[in-house]
Amino acid sequence: MSDFGAAPARLGGDVVTGEAVVLELREAKLPSRALARIIDIALQYVLLLLATVLLGAVGSGTNLDDAAAIGIGLLLVVLTFVGYPVIFETLSRGRTLGKMAMGLQVVRDDGGPIRFRHALVRGLMGIFEVWILFPIAVVVSALSAHGKRVGDYLAGTVVVRVRMPRQAAPMVAMPPQLAAWAAGLDLSRLPDDLALTARQFIARASSLQAGVRDPMGLRIAQDVSRFVSPAPPNGLHPQAYLAAVLAERRRRDAGRYLAPPAAAHLQPAPFAAPLPPYATAPIAEPAPGFTLPS
Repeated sequence: MSDFGAAPARLGGDVVTGEAVVLELREAKLPSRALARIIDIALQYVLLLLATVLLGAVGSGTNLDDAAAIGIGLLLVVLTFVGYPVIFETLSRGRTLGKMAMGLQVVRDDGGPIRFRHALVRGLMGIFEVWILFPIAVVVSALSAHGKRVGDYLAGTVVVRVRMPRQAAPMVAMPPQLAAWAAGLDLSRLPDDLALTARQFIARASSLQAGVRDPMGLRIAQDVSRFVSPAPPNGLHPQAYLAAVLAERRRRDAGRYLAPPAAAHLQPAPFAAPLPPYATAPIAEPAPGFTLPS
């Protein structure tokens, strides 16, 4: 998918990535984050206790001197309280065991997965925030509109809730005037992730500002048209094109995986109203076949 050249945006509590993927996520607030932290701290103490017992057993058999024992003990403390969150958040893309239990995950501010550098900044700052400057960390997180702590601000991350009640995906209706044309489309090369992007854009198009919605819709339609043939009719609005492609794709999937009687009631319903008006947006290179109203 192409880079739309626009900074990631937030719609209410949802995260919208630079690829126009609207993630159905809600930012985690202080109570859920605190519970996840308590679980992690308990596990860290258990790990530290086990490591200390193991070190004592090894030390008694190898006659370690006091300096070596102290050095190894300090290393275990650092690995437990810094390495634990950094390793888990790096390998699991933002989830410690406590966050898994609470249905939380750390993501970048643009909604993308974090990497080692993000986890390292958060882990190092966590030592100061949780173990040294705990009251300040609580105040910062409580006052933050997105529930961020200092480590999140420095790392460019936010903790979100990923375990939310599942909602049925909205049905995309077929524009009646495009039904015959869409029936002859070759959709075999359309990637699933691109189809998901298009569906999420259609579902949220009405809540986007026109200056963001129009160029975003045009670029997604351009991406989809590279995998779908034949080309769209001249003058077709990008949102109508995406609706037709998605509705036809759903109709074929229903016919493929469901028995005919069960699939019959899933036929796309006609539009109850025409597509909403769109304001003019500056587009550097309009795609052939697509038209935005002037």
